[in-house]
Amino acid sequence: MPLSIIAFLVLVAAFAIGSFTKINAGLLATVAAFGVGTLLAGMSIKDVIGQFPAGLFFILVGATLLFAIVRINGTIDLLAYWAERLAGDRKILVPILMFLLTAALASAGAFTPAAIAIVAPVGLALGMRFGISTLAMGLVIVQGANAGAFSPVNPFGVLANKMLDGAGAADGSFKLYAYCFVFNAILAVIAYVLVQAIMKRRAAKGDAGQQASEAGGVKHDGGAGASAGSDASGRSGSGTAVLTAPAHTSAATGTATRTGPEKVAATPMRILTLVGIASLLVLTTVLGMDVGVASLVIAAVLIVLDSSVQKPAVESMPWSAIILVTGIVTYVGMLEEMGALKELQEGIAGLGNSSIAALITSYVVAIVSAFASTTGTLGVISPVVAPIAMDPLLTPIGVVTAIAISSSVVDVSPMSTSGALLMASAQPKDERMFFRALLLWAIAMIGVVPLLVWFLFVQLGLG
Repeated sequence: MPLSIIAFLVLVAAFAIGSFTKINAGLLATVAAFGVGTLLAGMSIKDVIGQFPAGLFFILVGATLLFAIVRINGTIDLLAYWAERLAGDRKILVPILMFLLTAALASAGAFTPAAIAIVAPVGLALGMRFGISTLAMGLVIVQGANAGAFSPVNPFGVLANKMLDGAGAADGSFKLYAYCFVFNAILAVIAYVLVQAIMKRRAAKGDAGQQASEAGGVKHDGGAGASAGSDASGRSGSGTAVLTAPAHTSAATGTATRTGPEKVAATPMRILTLVGIASLLVLTTVLGMDVGVASLVIAAVLIVLDSSVQKPAVESMPWSAIILVTGIVTYVGMLEEMGALKELQEGIAGLGNSSIAALITSYVVAIVSAFASTTGTLGVISPVVAPIAMDPLLTPIGVVTAIAISSSVVDVSPMSTSGALLMASAQPKDERMFFRALLLWAIAMIGVVPLLVWFLFVQLGLG
């Protein structure tokens, strides 16, 4: 059996064990990287260590530390209060506002993890206030980031535009951005409606079970207003967020009736924290500073100003998610170093049929990007795309758009930075549920989206 096939199978095994047991797949992948890299590929331990994604590690640590502080000092509550007042009683405006805010940040050049790191804590907290599933809000936020990710000033857009340049279609930059924006907006609507419907059905079943128990004389703590499986934080055991006070929940319908937002004070520390968030945008989008480094600098400043937040912030960081993501990416880096990914690229290029090659490439980038950096995936696959896009029977903008969407739509995967940030923004008790739900959604995206975008943009030639 070829070495590259064995290496890919080892990754699949580590991922499967991590998905169906409590063992961290990232830890398994890290150990496997040393085993496969040194014993099978002849790499040195130093070379394997060199595949550790230091940049990604700093992004995860910096962003999660900063927004742990934002959460602990109440700044998120303040932002949620302001957004709630803006939305009023129009619940539907909440996901729309979060989508547009994330899309605007990404369109302005913010790296998608930075945009998600900024919006996700606010969006999920606001979703809880309005009785919106935090999972639905998280998916909407990621799709918002993806919608703006292929603007000419975003790192994703820069890489995709290089593909267009290589295929002689440099004037297709705006079309690429527009197509990606519209596709992700539609996908956000589908994700929101679907997840909300599933969570509402689960909540209704829970309420029906509770009423049956009460009819049988079984006593429940929390009174008639509590939904089945909910805890003191106001979140239901099904993963559906219900409103915290001031709100009243109907035991018959499981729906919440808001009585108006509870005022949150704009304290000096919260205002300084907002200044820090604004500084993060300036440092990353205008000055081009690394997202992780900028986040760490701002977090350090806030800790100096209020040292009481340091201990709870560090303890609340999602270290298991950080190990998971960096471990998987380390293994993928080892695959690239040993030439396994290059063999895959050469196999695609040798197919002969450009249309089929575009379809297979779309699937490849979707699968790889679900476990690794989308930026890195686009960079690696770029040399393969140009020859395919230059086929006179195809449109360059169609091929690049299909590959761009396929590579980014799986960013919700818990093994990607964006998915990990969503997990970091969720309540600790919901981490397992988020992991499984995001994983299932990513698998669905891998299965459906590449074929769909290939049909729309390559076969029908919408580009």
